[in-house]
Amino acid sequence: MFTYTISLQSKKLAKIINDSTTQPSYYKASNVVYITLASTRRFALNPIQDYRDFYANFIVKSAGSSNEELIFAFSSIEREHYLGKGPWPICAGSGYIPSLSDDPRLLYQNILVGLSTDQGINNGEPTLHARCLAACLPTTGETVVHVGAGTGYYTAILAALVGITGNVVAYEIEVGLANRATVNLEHLANVKVVPASASEAALPSADIIYVNAGATHPLDSWLDALNVGGRLIFPLTSSEGAGAMLLVTRRNSLESYAASFVSWAGFIPCIGAQEDFNSAVLSDAFESKSIWAVKSLHRKMPSNPTAWCVGKGWWLSTAELT
Repeated sequence: MFTYTISLQSKKLAKIINDSTTQPSYYKASNVVYITLASTRRFALNPIQDYRDFYANFIVKSAGSSNEELIFAFSSIEREHYLGKGPWPICAGSGYIPSLSDDPRLLYQNILVGLSTDQGINNGEPTLHARCLAACLPTTGETVVHVGAGTGYYTAILAALVGITGNVVAYEIEVGLANRATVNLEHLANVKVVPASASEAALPSADIIYVNAGATHPLDSWLDALNVGGRLIFPLTSSEGAGAMLLVTRRNSLESYAASFVSWAGFIPCIGAQEDFNSAVLSDAFESKSIWAVKSLHRKMPSNPTAWCVGKGWWLSTAELT
């Protein structure tokens, strides 16, 4: 707060008010004007890495994890590098609003950022991804298949988690997004971008398959690609996009898997992974049963009374895998 004393006859009054970067208020006593200027000058912002560090700690711990490798991965990857120039379209309700500016510090919040707004494709919610990554826990040296890579932000986080001795194969069916991902990820030697559908191609053997588009059923090609001990995490959703993230872990069998839901979720549909009957039985199960009761996934075998949901050629059970 600054106070100036100026004679009423002084011509400097107008100049001080006009030149000031502060908001003036003033009052009169006799022939003297006392002007109080409340400073509105902005202080220097913290370095952007401080924002990344806070963001990483916040989203990982909000997801119920304290995994230091996961926190480091989120704090070390520059989100702005994968989202293009700002201002950015921020998902709000059923539409988008522009960010206040192109300051990348604004991106280090738990917000969805539009990648292709006319298609409703976003760079997903960080806390949801933190929860899913904490559940499937990619580790050094593992091979990851990323389905629905977008422009590569979460691909880069996966690459950081598996390290230089691991590798990530990223599938993106939208050509424009795949091209952006290829450019954004070209500095990472352990990442390969495949501009194709991961629901039609034969996938490489993988320790983790990380899916970012909704499927009405677990694809056989995804389950077949899992190594022993491998984890598949994907949005099991109705065709309308509502559902939950299902974590599937292969033991020794190719017919029965440990399975559990991680979180409610909503995603755009995965092309090639939609089927009307499966969508209908899922919608019914989600409405009438607790997702937290699911303990295992089975395929290519008849269901039994423990069935939570029975789809075409697969079913979820409330019984633990033995």
